[in-house]
Amino acid sequence: MRQLLVQVPLGQGKKVLEIAQAHEGSNLSQFEAMSPNGLIDEVIVHLSNRKIEDFLKALDDIADVHITLTPQGVMALKPPSSQAAEEVKEVQELSPIEIFLEGLQSVGSWRGFLGYAAMAGIVVWIGLLTNKSYLLVAAMLIAPFAGPAMNAALATARGDWQLLRRSLLRYFVALGVTIAVCALLSWIFRQQIATAQMISISEISEVAVLLPLAAGTAGALNLVQSKRSSLVSGAATGMLVAASLAPPAGLIGIGSVLGRWDMTKSGLFLLLLQLVGINLSGAIIFRMYGLSARGARYKRGKKSVTIVTLIITTVILVSLIIFQFRDSPTLQRATRSQRATATIHQVIEKSQEVDLVEANVRFTRANIPNQDTLLAVVYVQPHTNLVQSKEQLQTELTQKIQNQLQQQFKATPLVNLTILEPPVSQP
Repeated sequence: MRQLLVQVPLGQGKKVLEIAQAHEGSNLSQFEAMSPNGLIDEVIVHLSNRKIEDFLKALDDIADVHITLTPQGVMALKPPSSQAAEEVKEVQELSPIEIFLEGLQSVGSWRGFLGYAAMAGIVVWIGLLTNKSYLLVAAMLIAPFAGPAMNAALATARGDWQLLRRSLLRYFVALGVTIAVCALLSWIFRQQIATAQMISISEISEVAVLLPLAAGTAGALNLVQSKRSSLVSGAATGMLVAASLAPPAGLIGIGSVLGRWDMTKSGLFLLLLQLVGINLSGAIIFRMYGLSARGARYKRGKKSVTIVTLIITTVILVSLIIFQFRDSPTLQRATRSQRATATIHQVIEKSQEVDLVEANVRFTRANIPNQDTLLAVVYVQPHTNLVQSKEQLQTELTQKIQNQLQQQFKATPLVNLTILEPPVSQP
């Protein structure tokens, strides 16, 4: 529930009260007040969140109306006192106008915005360089990417081309600053090789599209929920959005300095995927909660902008997914590494002479022209009734694993199989 202060010309207060009563307002009051322009009627109205939009539309027929909306929850209690618990337990989603206005208020100044983007670049660079995951989490907390991303989704739902253009500008400028900072630091400190954390981030899974869809949904739900009904803080959902953006941005900056264009390609793919995924899911959620091209105190939206933007977003998202699966295995390395490990397990299980101890499989970044290298390090333990020699068994299993991996994956498998002997028991 929200409190609204409505100022209208003297004599119009009764009409405002009637409109408020028609919208189930609570604890209504009217009194005369003095404004810089003379006497006015001031009306205090308490309305449930979902009634505010219609109430504001109804006030459009009154000339020279001034409205103050307090963006905080209030508890309007009335007799009998025994019904207090029933009166306050219903917590509703925010009105579309408040959702939109709060999104606009989150824009902030350019100076602070760019400062946070630069600081996020420094922290993400240190985290990638030192393989410290907690520093990547810190970078996600301070990265200012969530605001522009969610404002772009708001603009799409509202059909506001001006806001969409401004949001995309801030989004790409922030990403550009973060990328530039990471690239500059790599150049200054003469970084030569990619770290394990960088390689891990550059390995994309087949289900990578689910992260931006979840981030956009969570961000939109956080904006539409009343603060008392939301179990998740705004910082947490903002971090989820930034989690899909900050590490790939750092990867692009570092990869471009190292000349690792495969990493740069992965980072660019992830950033585009995050942008369209967040925008699509966020805009759909906003539309589901009542945001439309035309609303109270908002006439700038166009339905055609919403439709065109959603179509373009969907086409780009589908195109990226198709490109990901056609460009195998470069943009599917995380998933294919897991499947390759499962293949090795199956080969070893069929063998009657060894047991699998451990298998580690990953795509390497070896600079071998026209070759995707799949490196497999396998440890096995022989049975006590071993028939053939260890050398023969090692060669046979290595060949079987290589054949299976080569058949199933478009890569060159390099297998290092080691047979480990258990300690000889002492008599």
